[in-house]
Parts: sequence; C-alpha cells; structure tokens
Amino acid sequence: QVQLVESGGGLVQAGGSLRLSCAASGRTFSSYTIGWFRQASGKEREFVAGISWSGGGTRYADFVKGRFTISRDNAKNTAWLQMDSLKPEDTAVYYCATRSGAGVTTTRPTYYYWGQGTQVTVSS
Repeated sequence: QVQLVESGGGLVQAGGSLRLSCAASGRTFSSYTIGWFRQASGKEREFVAGISWSGGGTRYADFVKGRFTISRDNAKNTAWLQMDSLKPEDTAVYYCATRSGAGVTTTRPTYYYWGQGTQVTVSS
C-alpha cells in the first residue's frame, strides 16, 4: 500500500509559478514510477508528466514541455512538479500517482495508487 498526499496548489496569475509536492508513505517509494495527472472541470483526467523510479527518465505532455519540470528525491519520499509560465488552461485538480511497472507510461489505468489531488487555479 502506498499513500500519496499532494500539496502546493493554489491561485496564481497567468505567467506565474507553483510547485506541487507529492509526499509518499507506505511501501518503498523509490521502486515506483511517479506520474502527475490533471483533471479540469468537465474533462477527462490527462497525463501531465512522469518520472522513472531512479529519476533518470522523464516524460511530459506536449502542452507542458518547456514550462513544467518533474523531479523526485527518494530519500525524502517526495516528488515535485515545478510549474512555470502558467496559463489559464492549466487550471485543474492535479493528482500524483504511482506505478510499479517499467517505464513512464501516460495512461491512467497503468497507475495504481493515487493521491486526493490539489487544486490549481490560474487567473487571466
């Protein structure tokens, strides 16, 4: 069992930055791939970014490339999503999730444990 808790969301103006955190407890954090997803009101949950268990592999959705950075510190059982140059269309609830399989996948069913989400609102 892995418990995930996101934090760091809030209200920010367009062009601003936020740093989301995903704190994990339970089974060995370092063995899991971490993914960040988001779900805007009335829309499907979508992949944002992912990072391999070692941190050596990352993957980003096209709409955040160059603006968001995913990282992790296995010693702290924590992953982060640094979000810069935020746009109103980035407004959503952001979730972190883990998977134990190899590779950074982008589909929701491949991730098993999920946090409760943190709201990010970007005003224009």
